Amino acid sequence: MYKILRPIIFFLMSPEQAHDLIINLLKLTRYIPFCGRIMKSVFSVQDKRLEREVFGIKFKNPVGLAAGFDKNGEVYNELGNLGFGFVEIGSLTPEAQNGNPKPRCFRLPWDQAIINRMGINNKGVKYAVSQIKKRRPDVIIGGNISKNSTTSNENAPSDYERSFAILYDFVDFFVINVSCPNVKDLCKLQDINSLSEIIDRVLMLRKYYDEYRPILLKISPDLGQNAVDEAIELIQISGLDGIVVCNTTRSRENLLSDKQYVENIGNGGLSGAPLYGKSLELVKYVHDKTEGQVPIIAVGGIMTPAQAKEMLDAGASLVEIYSGMIYNGPGFAKKILKHLIK
Repeated sequence: MYKILRPIIFFLMSPEQAHDLIINLLKLTRYIPFCGRIMKSVFSVQDKRLEREVFGIKFKNPVGLAAGFDKNGEVYNELGNLGFGFVEIGSLTPEAQNGNPKPRCFRLPWDQAIINRMGINNKGVKYAVSQIKKRRPDVIIGGNISKNSTTSNENAPSDYERSFAILYDFVDFFVINVSCPNVKDLCKLQDINSLSEIIDRVLMLRKYYDEYRPILLKISPDLGQNAVDEAIELIQISGLDGIVVCNTTRSRENLLSDKQYVENIGNGGLSGAPLYGKSLELVKYVHDKTEGQVPIIAVGGIMTPAQAKEMLDAGASLVEIYSGMIYNGPGFAKKILKHLIK
């Protein structure tokens, strides 16, 4: 069904329009009797062999939805009904922000890829908390946090600290996002000195809470080896709980799409199939470098069930998808889980 609908959706709607439509349709399912149960029965896969415990949290399965889809924590339970073992909401900033001017998201169907320069548009961390208060989560939630675009890098630690404190009691783990290529100078926070201050601040703040929330760092696929090594060392020394590999890329290598069209799009982070090789290589490197001692969430270009398994075999503890669902449809998580069982 989705293979029939996808070309129509792609033709009639921009990526952002399609995204908003899907979010609204998921919200609508709350008001249709038994719809949630039907979705869960169709898309969920229950099997003890899929369960795993990572950084102290028991996941019913290792397949999650990456940040950027449920930006504001509005449809996490509905996404859980699609079979996901966890949902990462955000990125969330202390204050609401509109993001970059439109158009800011583009499909590359020939490459099964997406280029976006959304600019972390979201309604702010307090809005997300209000949504979570309304609907008790039936799925594990990760909170992806970042700084506001108007906040200087010098003041960035305060933004992360603020979002962390507001969100702490409402999510199961945190992801520190300093690697989004669509906010000016944000990637500069991956510099070891800037990163150390952010991590030190949130780790210190965590000590004041009774319950322990794991904290992970999300890195860019465009980092050089020295920068990756420094990030790994910082994670190990500081006591962070894991790493997310990886964010979108600025690279435009080996694309099948029309070169002029891609050039006209301009800046933005590329996700989807072209990112897979780079993200797999980085997962293997981090796993080997840490001797498997640092939990890894692998994300980036997973477009087939076999690729999800390859990421897990390479050393990932969990995997996340996003573009793979856009191109394969709402049953993609189920296909992955069935493949893992097989």
